[in-house]
Formats: sequence, structure tokens, C-alpha cells
Amino acid sequence: MKLEFTTVDVFTDRKFGGNPLAVLSDARGLSTEQMQSIAAEFNLAETTFVLPPKDPAHTAEVRIFTPKAEMPFAGHPNVGTAFVLARAGVCHGRKIAGDRLVFEEKAGLVPLDLTREQGTVVAARLAAPQKLALGDELAPETVAEICGLDAGDIETPMHRPVIASCGNNFVFAEVKSRAILAKAVVRTDVLARHVPMARAVGVHLYCHAKEHGVEIQSRMFAPLYGVPEDPATGSANIVLIGLLAHFRPEADLTFSRTIGQGFDMGRPSILEGTAEKKSGRVVDTYIGGRCVPMLAGTIDLT
Repeated sequence: MKLEFTTVDVFTDRKFGGNPLAVLSDARGLSTEQMQSIAAEFNLAETTFVLPPKDPAHTAEVRIFTPKAEMPFAGHPNVGTAFVLARAGVCHGRKIAGDRLVFEEKAGLVPLDLTREQGTVVAARLAAPQKLALGDELAPETVAEICGLDAGDIETPMHRPVIASCGNNFVFAEVKSRAILAKAVVRTDVLARHVPMARAVGVHLYCHAKEHGVEIQSRMFAPLYGVPEDPATGSANIVLIGLLAHFRPEADLTFSRTIGQGFDMGRPSILEGTAEKKSGRVVDTYIGGRCVPMLAGTIDLT
């Protein structure tokens, strides 16, 4: 059995930036165990496996795996998979027409809009499959212990560290400066004790920092899922943009920010986030960015 794959760098406009993704555009015949083994072999933050949709009104069913676990939803895998399929112009024998794709995923339906330049697809933007949901708060001391920081490094006037989700749970904490963000180092044993896999995917730290054309810098750590640090996490930043809109005083607004991630890893990533808030409630969240193709090849399972 031979399978074709493509890799793309997501949330970047240049090769060797952003977050690498492997896409298997035809994963028919693979078992869940085989998908997990292939994702572990690639050892990227995520690998996607594209299957025919259960509902022909949708583009495809997409399954997403880290090296250690399947994810119900993720950001850069959706953006990158949409980019790959749209560039190919076909998915499981059906022509892709127009600039809207819809993926079936464990967390629900994920609609994506494409951006073209001179007729060529260069970017995609997704809408979260679930509404913003806030969960338990964590003590600043707990997050500081997990991240190798001091409790005073955690910023709390707007919000205390909190678990939130638009399909995946993450711990969100604001830190007081760009320098503090850069020095964070997650201790896996402490994370496992306080935030096991069943509670959240990982910890997403951020700070307000205008540099490199962005307004916010962030870092995401998910070592329990086989991702010590992620260069770009769409499923976390789509929650972050919703969280920031949630805590704004306005009852109605469109809130957009450019978010940087991966700069401290040498994989600079640029994510464009938007949240729509109506009558005091965040009703929609979006995340998008550019992609560049990298590799193509064949996996031989015979």
C-alpha cells in the first residue's frame, strides 16, 4: 500500500517558517492505529488524513493526529489541509469549486474560506467549530510552577489563568513582558500533575508586544501530546482572540489582532485572529494565515 503525502509550512509566507504539516490527501484504507503510527513517524506537531465526507454537501472528513494522540480539532492542520486540497483542485474525485470548504471533524464542522492572489490559493481562514467556552481558573502560582516562572510574572488584572476552548481545551495565561514570555520553560512532570491530558491540551502563554508586525506574541506547550512547543497553534489562538474579546467592555464589537508565535523557536508564524461579539457574548471566532508548499513524497506500507 502506497500513500502520497504533501508537507506545507502554515501561518507563514516563506519556506522554513511557520508550522510544518503533513497531509495525506487520500487516507482510505488506513486504520486509526496506522494513522497514529504515520503521525509519529513524521513527528510533526500534527499530520492530517483526508477521507471522503460522510455528507456529500461537505468537502471531506479530516482526522488530525499529533505524534501521540488524535485531536478533535486543530488550527494549522485545517488551514494547511485546505491549502493543499484547494491547490490540487480535487478531493476524492470531486472538483473543488469556489472559495469555501467544509471539513467534518471530531469537534464538529469546520468551514474555511480561501484567499487567492492572481488566481492562486495562498491562504485560508477557518471558523471555530464550537463557541467560546470558559472553564476552571488556575492559580497564578500553579501556572508559574508549570512554566518555570515566578507567580509575579503572571498578569492578572484582565483575567486569571483559565482553561478555555473553541473545540480544544487550553490553559491561557498572560505574562507581564516579552522577556518573561521568552524565558518560559514548561516542566512536563508539573504539567501532568496539575493539567493532565484529559483536562487540557497544553498551556498557551501570551503577552501584548508590538514587534515583527504583530500585536501579540504567544507560545504553546503540549509535551503530554508529544509537542514540547508548537510553532503556531491556530486552535489556541482562535480561543485567545475570543477570550480577549470576551473581556473587553464593549457589548458589541469586531475584534481583530495579528498574533505572532514560534519566534523563540526560529519558526516565526503570523496568525490573523478575529472575534465577533454581540450583546455581550462572543458568537464567532476566526483564525487564518498564509501557507507555502514544501515537500511531496510517498509512504510505502507494503
